[in-house]
Amino acid sequence: MPEATIVASLTSPSELRSLPAEVRCLEVRADLTGDLDPDGLRDRFPGELLYSLRSRAAGGAGEISGRERRERLLAAARRWDLIDLEAGDLEPEVLARIPASRRVVSWRGPAVDLGALRTLWERFAGVEARLVRLVPAAEDAMDALAPLRLLREIGRSDVLAFASGPAGWWSRLLAPRLGAPFVFAAAGEEAGEPTAARLVDDYGLPDLPPVEALYGIVGRSATAAKSLSPRLHNASYRALSLPALYLPFPARDFAAFWRELPEALSGLGFRLAGLTVTSPHKEEALEAVEHTSRLARRAGAANTLLRHNGSWRADTADAEGVLAVLAARGVDVAGQPVAVVGCGGAGRAAAAGLQQAGGKVTLVNRSLERGLYASSLLDLPFVPLAEFSAREFSLVVHATPLQHEVPFATDELRNGAVVVELVYGAAPTPLMTATAARGCVAIDGREVLLVEAQRQFQMMTGRPMPVDLAVRLIFGEGGAACASIPAQASSDGPSDLAATCA
Repeated sequence: MPEATIVASLTSPSELRSLPAEVRCLEVRADLTGDLDPDGLRDRFPGELLYSLRSRAAGGAGEISGRERRERLLAAARRWDLIDLEAGDLEPEVLARIPASRRVVSWRGPAVDLGALRTLWERFAGVEARLVRLVPAAEDAMDALAPLRLLREIGRSDVLAFASGPAGWWSRLLAPRLGAPFVFAAAGEEAGEPTAARLVDDYGLPDLPPVEALYGIVGRSATAAKSLSPRLHNASYRALSLPALYLPFPARDFAAFWRELPEALSGLGFRLAGLTVTSPHKEEALEAVEHTSRLARRAGAANTLLRHNGSWRADTADAEGVLAVLAARGVDVAGQPVAVVGCGGAGRAAAAGLQQAGGKVTLVNRSLERGLYASSLLDLPFVPLAEFSAREFSLVVHATPLQHEVPFATDELRNGAVVVELVYGAAPTPLMTATAARGCVAIDGREVLLVEAQRQFQMMTGRPMPVDLAVRLIFGEGGAACASIPAQASSDGPSDLAATCA
């Protein structure tokens, strides 16, 4: 199986402790760390060492004179394996003292189109080097297409082109499959860049198995970049030997994204076969395709787009996520007073599913306009959040994006009330903590995620997601936080759940 060489960019010596064994090259950002001793680094890292003195123009820290920069680069050339050179460094004296086999010629700058990137490549093509690295910035997923198109066009194995920032993550994951020999990542939690550990854990690098179908998650930049979905789906593909890859696609404008991305990926040799859709794009996703499920139409939103026989279908797994975890806890919705707090796409889908299951659903929302719209769409009563009291309900579903604050007064919860959280993080949210402290039943958003991920995986691939693997990835090796493990989700509704975690 072919592999890509993972390069981790070090911004602090302390980051060495967190490097995965799969990293084969270490880029040391001397503009941030100062000139570290390469022999000391070799005692702690067995791979190649790349000296990088990034200029201010290329996003580096500090400003140094041209003379000092030249002296530091040439001094590093005596002891480091590879030296990063920018356009201003390509002088006869520097090139004469740094062999081509040890040069990494780099450009970093703003987002550019293919024509501008092609001009940059032609500027550097005459310089012999181990690697030419071209990295434009990306504010949106579409900005990351130009570097991939360049790789496809030139077909070189000594060129790496990808887009930086969360919106460009997906391009660095596809670049090796277009001939790029290296994948760069942050050694630690550098803002805006994926870590080397995440490239290994979430995307299976450095291995490059065949990819016949691409899937992904499209949403706001932060949502798509931080989602657990890539880890769950990609690990399941590997476990089942499926030739697929799941990527994050941060998009500001869904309509523009949808018009361009599927066709653009096809031009690069990849087939987009399915998408998870998150806020704020669920309503537009529903309108973007010809075929829709009945529940998605009723909710006025879709969180899943599926390609089948050349056409696309919109569906939603939001309702099943809620209904399945409730069934796992033995909660019978029929006849129960239910409040759904949050009238976005997820809240409306959950409300529609709960109403279909026999619940007496009331919609709650901070915004009056959105609440009244949802009430009209679903023909359900609506209460403004400012007037909401949890004491009237035996079940409350929280479906707003609020993750770090309690959205309503939990001291008003009934004894034995059930609260279902849709947002999730690495630990229980304040709402879950407050609900449990009240002695009520708190169902964490990670449990809902587990159901939805399985449902979407089944819809996209036709295969069940390995449940034990999914539980371990969401809750850790012990799975102690999990209250129930959903079995394979059916196409008609929630399936049996095995209560095996406690």
